[in-house]
Parts: sequence; structure tokens; C-alpha cells
Amino acid sequence: MTVERWFTSRLGVVVSSVLATMLWGSALPFIKLSYAHLHIGSGDLFAQWLFAGYRFVLAGLLLMGLAWLLKPRGVPAPRIPASSLVVLALTQTFLQYIFVYAALGNGSGMTMSIISGSVSLFQLLAVRWLVRTERLSTRKWLGLLLGFGGIAVMGMASGGNQHLAFGVAELLMLLSALSGGVGNVLARRQAAFEPVISLTGRQMFWGGIGLVIVGCASGNPFPFDWDGTGLLMLLYLSLLSAGAFALWNTVMKYNEVGKVSMYLFLSPPFGVILSALWLHEQASIWSFAALALVTCGIVLVNRERRAVSTAGMDDTPRKR
Repeated sequence: MTVERWFTSRLGVVVSSVLATMLWGSALPFIKLSYAHLHIGSGDLFAQWLFAGYRFVLAGLLLMGLAWLLKPRGVPAPRIPASSLVVLALTQTFLQYIFVYAALGNGSGMTMSIISGSVSLFQLLAVRWLVRTERLSTRKWLGLLLGFGGIAVMGMASGGNQHLAFGVAELLMLLSALSGGVGNVLARRQAAFEPVISLTGRQMFWGGIGLVIVGCASGNPFPFDWDGTGLLMLLYLSLLSAGAFALWNTVMKYNEVGKVSMYLFLSPPFGVILSALWLHEQASIWSFAALALVTCGIVLVNRERRAVSTAGMDDTPRKR
């Protein structure tokens, strides 16, 4: 089975999307565990950004090495223009994670996981702005609203509260979701000109370099006391980023944004469950109600695809 055939098949889309969102869902609580292990304080923004930079530089190098191994020998490697790479690195790595790491220092893993799911909404809004030829039907919007409603319900999971508190940390996470949604759509466009593994690795590397530069502004580029556990934590987060972004960018390359965006709503349930397990944050029945809404939204979006395909109007993007 070819790469394109797998990532356009129903099974391939489901498996790849769920795996990517599960990895992303594990990231936020795991970052908070890393903060605790490396003694990174909630107000130490420069150390938080430096740790993020180390993570993404390593993830970028891993993917760039893999791209080099997979490249046919004697064939020039296609590359997008430097200006396009800078914009992609800025949105999909630098801005997205400069907000994420600052937010996690001041918010719970569970609440941050809830808000991170809004990236799907921003992704669909971005596709309306950047890819005007792609149609978002009423059924897709309804599925999106169900998923977004699931995130609102998940807000009640935080200690059983009946409302969502919204402060600086929550605003930062929302800005991260906005940057990530735009970056995902930009990555889909650029994947037509450069292989996904190479593209993802290069944008991660340069976005990570930007985070390292900002983190070093405190004057201390080596603030961490590394041990074996700390290094393994950094390696896991780097592998997580490399795998999740490579999978997601490939799914985005071969499918309509409106079809796959709903899967991003699975990331918050994974984050809530793992925050409860790893960080001992309190969950409630609202988490399960939210998951039901998310699942209904995904089913609704994919039911439309089957109906359209039956009518002989498959909405899979044609290869350009």
C-alpha cells in the first residue's frame, strides 16, 4: 500500500489522526511533569522557552535525518522558499509553543488540554481564509460545534466546577491554538512542494532555534541540572513532536481540512485522562459527556463523506 493510499483510506485517516492526537494529548501533562523534575518554576518563562527550544531542535534534527535516509539517492531534494519556511516555523512551532509553555507554567494540565482543542475551530476558520476553494458544509459546521461544545463541557471536569475560569494562562493557550490552526493549514499548502517529513523537520528545527534564542535572553543558556530521567523526558517530548506533527501534516496533505479537523477534538480527552493519571488532577463525569459529544461530531463529519462519495462526488483533493 502506498503512502497516499493509506492516508486517504478511512482506516488510515482514523488510525493516524487518533495516534497524533493521543501523542499531543500526552504532551501537556508530560511537560508539567518535566517542569517539576527539572525544577522549572511557574514564573521562569525563559527556562520554559529554552526547554521548548531544546525539544523542537532535537525533534527537527530527528526528522531531518529521517528525511535524508528516505530521500532517493541522486535526486535533488525539493525545498520550499526560505520565506515560506520562516512563516511556517513561526506559526506552527515558535508562536504556538512560546504560548503553550508559558501557559502551562500557570495553568492546570487538564484545563490547558481542554482549551487546546480549539485549534480545530481555528483550523477550519483558517482554511476558509487561506483555501477559498475548499467548501465547509452545514453538516461539517454542525459536527465542529458538537466538538467545540464537548470542550465547553470538559471545562466542568476541572474539580466539578460549573464554569470555566479564564485568565492569562487560558488566553495564552487560546493564542497557541490560533497559531497552531493557521500553521496546520499553511503546512498543508507547502506539503505540495516539499515532502512532509523534510518540511516538518526543517520548520521544527528553525522554530526551535527561535525558542532557544528567546530562552537564552535571560543570560543562562544551561539552567537545567540534567540527569538520566530528565534527558529521557526531553527525548520523549522530541519523539512525540516529530511523530505527531509528521503524522498530522501527512493526513492534512491528502485530505480536506474540514474532514480531518474534527479529530483534533480527541486531544483534550486524552489530555484530561492523562492529567488525572500523571498529575493527579481531579476529573469528573463531565469528561465522559464531552467525549461523547466529540465522538458524535466525528461520526457526523464522516457520515457526510460517505454520502457524498455515494453520489459520485468524492471530496478528496485531487493531486496537483
